[in-house]
Amino acid sequence: MTGISLGLEGPSLLRRVVGFLVQEDVSAYLVGGYLRDTLLGRPTRDADIAVLADAPQVARKLADALHGKYVLLDEANGIARVLLPEGDAEEGFQWHFDLSTIAGDISADLARRDFTVDAMAVDLARADSGEPLPLIDPFHGAEDLKGRLIRAVSDAVFEADPVRLVRAVRLAAEYGFTIEAGSEALLRGQCRLVRQVAGERLKEELCRILAVSDSARFLTYLDRLGLLTEIVPELAAAKGVEQPREHYWDVFRHSMETVAALEGLLGRSGRGDILGQVPPRLYAGSRPEEEISHGLTRAAVAKLAALLHDIAKPQTKTMEPDGRARFFGHTKEGAVVGGEILRRLRFGTREIRMVQKMIEAHLRLWQMGDGLPTRRAIYRYFRDTGEVSIDIMFLSLADFLATQGPVTDLEQWQQHCRLVDYILTQREEEATIVSPPKLIDGHDVMRVFGLKPGSRIGQILDAVREAQGAGEIDTREAALDFVRSYLTQGQTDGKVV
Repeated sequence: MTGISLGLEGPSLLRRVVGFLVQEDVSAYLVGGYLRDTLLGRPTRDADIAVLADAPQVARKLADALHGKYVLLDEANGIARVLLPEGDAEEGFQWHFDLSTIAGDISADLARRDFTVDAMAVDLARADSGEPLPLIDPFHGAEDLKGRLIRAVSDAVFEADPVRLVRAVRLAAEYGFTIEAGSEALLRGQCRLVRQVAGERLKEELCRILAVSDSARFLTYLDRLGLLTEIVPELAAAKGVEQPREHYWDVFRHSMETVAALEGLLGRSGRGDILGQVPPRLYAGSRPEEEISHGLTRAAVAKLAALLHDIAKPQTKTMEPDGRARFFGHTKEGAVVGGEILRRLRFGTREIRMVQKMIEAHLRLWQMGDGLPTRRAIYRYFRDTGEVSIDIMFLSLADFLATQGPVTDLEQWQQHCRLVDYILTQREEEATIVSPPKLIDGHDVMRVFGLKPGSRIGQILDAVREAQGAGEIDTREAALDFVRSYLTQGQTDGKVV
């Protein structure tokens, strides 16, 4: 039986938790991920503790004793969480201790767990011995750790909790492991069970897959296992949908390849002749590691947009008389469908809005007309795309690479990169393009032109800002002249302004 050192020497937080449990005479076992990560030499602040007691009651006492926060996770199954700060850290609670109630004994408890690498335990009653603790490992999880394998504890693990279907792939992605052949076959045969999983649980697993640098590979793996289109059924319709001749792949494969291309661009990995053309200004303005919400980075949000950017192509496809496929309105319709998918998966308002804007505007750069775009077009781009303006540029470039397939037209690629560089250069050199200084306000418009408060005041000021961003006006007097002309033109055209 393998021994394991938990690093309880000194005033560690884990030692204090163990001391509390011993003092309270609670029979407890450290189980699951903490042991897995410790054996792998990976730092972790998440610990699962199984107790022969009422876990929520023990957890509440633990939180009170160590000045932590108590969270009841599952009253029916006796699971609670204690969040504890480490030292004098001011950035919030840093350790998660999940306490669960053992039904039966520790052997029966481990037999109900998901994968062998998580079905190990140590008896905390022996933690003060100073010696490595014997590892309780009835399913040979330590051996599978060495073999870098994810293996189901039993044939019933996925039926017991179908989220484990996705968790298996997530663990493989995070640890660089392989799902054992028999477990993979079991997973593939039971993939439809994932339909039973609540959206928020699927979201958590999906976000952690998207967090790895090569998540495109694991999205493809999810598809091979039959899971991806169970999680996002709308993607199934994209399979086999052929595109115009400039596209190398069908809509589904193109979407997957767009995620891969985006990862290559964001991670600056891949062909040197491709990456060498990407404007340094684009990277200078990017923030891929920015956390948009807990556990979800800007890069992961962009990957979601890449996966879903053509989600509405199947239902918007039409055929021209010459046999050419067209997809009119697929960007706007795609933003709607993408929003529905993410709401179903319980994503937050901000990330849904970001993904929708990226989907809707992913062709925007290439729709600015032939040649270099005008100041007005650049102003409108940054005005309309807001906080995802840089993300859309990355997505647009990834979309181009995924359109071309394995052979990229370098001349066209250089033209695309030059366009991005020009837009970013104009933004840097002409700050008024993005956020022009205020020349007049609503009070000026109402006082000078005798207008009453209302929505048209905002419309007028929007028009003023656009003209200012386009470089057509730059003084207060010019702004007032513009409004005068704007109002006159509206009356001439019979418009309500």
